[in-house]
Amino acid sequence: MSTNVFSQALLTGETDARRRHRMRLWAGAFLASALVLALAAYGWDYYTLPKAQRPLSPKHAMLKPSGTIGLRLGLLGAMLFIGLYLYPIRKRWPWLAKQGNTRHWLDVHVLLGLAAPVVIAFHSSFKFHGIAGVAFWIMVAVALSGIVGRYLYAQIPRSLTAAEVSLRELQEQQAQVAQALEGQRLLSAAELAPLFELPPVGKVQAMPVWLAMGWMIVLDVGRQVRASRLRARLARTTSVAKAADVESVLRAARAQAALSKKILFLSRAHQVFHLWHVVHRPFSYSFSVLALVHVLVVFLFGMM
Repeated sequence: MSTNVFSQALLTGETDARRRHRMRLWAGAFLASALVLALAAYGWDYYTLPKAQRPLSPKHAMLKPSGTIGLRLGLLGAMLFIGLYLYPIRKRWPWLAKQGNTRHWLDVHVLLGLAAPVVIAFHSSFKFHGIAGVAFWIMVAVALSGIVGRYLYAQIPRSLTAAEVSLRELQEQQAQVAQALEGQRLLSAAELAPLFELPPVGKVQAMPVWLAMGWMIVLDVGRQVRASRLRARLARTTSVAKAADVESVLRAARAQAALSKKILFLSRAHQVFHLWHVVHRPFSYSFSVLALVHVLVVFLFGMM
């Protein structure tokens, strides 16, 4: 049987919905990056001036926090933060919870959380002092912890039973592909074996939480490196016609290996995720309070 049949049946690529979501994320990241680059290019000579000399710059009236551009950046930052809180609100609002995919909402939440500190930094013209300065650095800590939280979220299947079913299906599919490819000498079980290297269950359960977190990251990075090396080696000996078949098998093998790792580290990932919430939520709430105080002070006393 042709491997094209298997490659079509076993493709673990993105669905149309997921592809559209990824395109929207890339579009948002592109717009945010373009804004940052434009601001940096236009205001470089202003932002690099000593603070005492900035009022003498012709761009001061536009780029200072209360300037034409600075004020609008502050409003944009506020809008980004309002958007950030739609994700936690969604969990408590039944109507909103039915809209879209939780994972997609979380991706947008993380993107907004990364863009907001940069926009606020330009709004403040990189002057971090007083209440606003404290709020900014807490915001940076929240953004960095959000990246960690997104990674941990991806490590926890919705249910262990569903994950086990998915794993069995992937194992059966991989066995079929390996059988089909052995006759054509494209990939063998020995060549794919490095992708599935995992520590023993007992070792994982005995690890401290911080070490388990490190192991999860190391295994994910190592899998990508091994797959890239295998792909590069096969590219030198595989015909163009069969390159898609090889890529399909590698994609399925990586998905199977990733799911195996998630199940192995499931209990530890739950523990780390719980500790992450203990840190992330208080920082988020404290930042909200400080940001609100800053906005009130600005509007009441005009201290911009």
